[in-house]
Amino acid sequence: MDKAQKKIRQAYGTWKSPITPELIGAETRLNDVQWDSDGKTLVWLEGRSGRGVLMAQPLGEAPYELSGEVNVRGGVGYGGGEFAIQNGLIIFSASDGRLYRRNLGKGFPRPITPAFGGLASPALSPDNAFVAFVHTYEGSDVLAWVDTAGKLWPQILAQGADFYMQPVWHPSGKRLAWVEWDHPNMPWDGARLMAADLAGDIPRITSVEQWAGGPETPILQPAFSPDGRYLSYIQNEGEWDQLVLRDLETGEIRTLIADASLLDPAWVQGVVVQGWMPDSRKIVFLQGDSGRVGLRQVDIVSGKVTDLGLAEYTSLSQPHVSMRGQIALLASSPQISGRVISLDGESITIHQRSTAESIPQVDLPQPVEIQWAASDGARVYGIYSPPANGCYEGPGLPPAVIYIHGGPTSAVGIGYHLDAAFFTSRGYGYLEVNYRGSTGYGRSYRDALKGNWGHFDVLDAAEGAKALVDQGLADPKKLIIKGGSAGGYTVLNALIHYPGLFKAGICSYGVSNLFTLAMDTHKFEERYTDSLVGALPEAAEKYHEWSPVFHADRIRDAVIVFQGEEDKVVPPSQSEDIVSALKANGVTYEYHLYPGEGHGFRKSDTLKAYYKAIERFLLQNVIYG
Repeated sequence: MDKAQKKIRQAYGTWKSPITPELIGAETRLNDVQWDSDGKTLVWLEGRSGRGVLMAQPLGEAPYELSGEVNVRGGVGYGGGEFAIQNGLIIFSASDGRLYRRNLGKGFPRPITPAFGGLASPALSPDNAFVAFVHTYEGSDVLAWVDTAGKLWPQILAQGADFYMQPVWHPSGKRLAWVEWDHPNMPWDGARLMAADLAGDIPRITSVEQWAGGPETPILQPAFSPDGRYLSYIQNEGEWDQLVLRDLETGEIRTLIADASLLDPAWVQGVVVQGWMPDSRKIVFLQGDSGRVGLRQVDIVSGKVTDLGLAEYTSLSQPHVSMRGQIALLASSPQISGRVISLDGESITIHQRSTAESIPQVDLPQPVEIQWAASDGARVYGIYSPPANGCYEGPGLPPAVIYIHGGPTSAVGIGYHLDAAFFTSRGYGYLEVNYRGSTGYGRSYRDALKGNWGHFDVLDAAEGAKALVDQGLADPKKLIIKGGSAGGYTVLNALIHYPGLFKAGICSYGVSNLFTLAMDTHKFEERYTDSLVGALPEAAEKYHEWSPVFHADRIRDAVIVFQGEEDKVVPPSQSEDIVSALKANGVTYEYHLYPGEGHGFRKSDTLKAYYKAIERFLLQNVIYG
């Protein structure tokens, strides 16, 4: 190595990084992608500084905006399921609570429903005359329909369940399938696959029956084959997931794929993990394995499974198949930022990039999955990224950020994470803890957190930090714990139960009071704590024991707290209560409240301010403190 290439030796955590707060704030979120029926136009949804924008790209042409001034956003639960396109017609949900229509080519979006409640998951009938969708208003969720011309008042198709998602039409237009479930379940605990027969020029249900699922059998994403003979869906029975096929002519039910990680938790309405090829003989699907997600195809006759390549991408989502057989999806890897891509045979086309992809690979992390043994004998998993910067190296051991994902029923995979790169390029190690309760490691692992939220997540976070130290990967005096929402809850509890282990905590919109969470949160999660902690009033003692606000006097380490002013999931009162306790106890803290932000920060200016505040806080309280 010559002198020009020689790295500068400088303290970890102080390295100059090309990954600036401004760069992170400029990243475009890529949320969903779909083909028009003829496979000649691709449509995707971008998130730009809190605003949803629909983009269309005719093959061989430049993309253009479809949604104009309308903010495209699903309004049910955490959102998702924003749009559908078929035969040149796009239907999409907006932040004002309305459905809009827009044809490809020239024109402007036009509302077809009144502005009340929230809606998501529009599904166009085969003749484009009607659209079924999920609607929520004043705590009541229904499956509804409206004509695509917007001349008729929206009507209820199905009601009575607490929640609905993923309506899909049979190619004949005479049948509709969907997923529904009831409190206290979350959709990944148990749900029902329902099918209804339709009749009349104006759709009405003449009969309805349950085809699969139950209180302990979750169902995800029903899909009819193009020829109308089959219905495929994902379910979970036992430890792992299955891709199931129902023959609508014979009633035969077959498992095509078994003992696999297929079922993503349905935090949002529009989760897609499988899709039919146009010959009605093959199904493409996503399968997770050791933090990576691959694209595969199964032949429903022979059962043969084929890997469809895409090896350069480790994170794939939202596959959509055109009637010409092209597969569009969202893709990334640790060195490749999010992209909209399509696969046509062996040809891969890149349609959009979430960033300018200007960051040198040497400045991006190289994550690996690691494991460690918990003190109670359990095996725990995480994704570890060492410090990475092409210009610097450090003496001794690096500081380390222990990141706790939200949910808590979620997981961190191996993909493009600018948040991790922000830290690793400055000289921090970064451990993303897939604590017990996380998805992707079997149902027993996921269900281990039931009744134990506040215990296993905290234990696994603390022992993950200790595992880094024991392996010589982190400075034991410079450990940081970071998380948002449920991850913020774990941050606070870890600072309470393991004082002195972490030099500082970074808590974003974290849960501090389980009682008020159960009483004040949105409908989707209002019974979530029943399984994670226990039902009230019987579990009141446990709620008190595991609520950080009642034990904040035990926090001794510096904390920086971030909160969205309009957060309806974890209201500002949750952060304000913990901040008041920190102030009263003389703990070093900062509190940042962001106007116009909800649960998760989306505005570019907010993200820039957020990362600048973190960098200053850690330099002062960890690196130099």
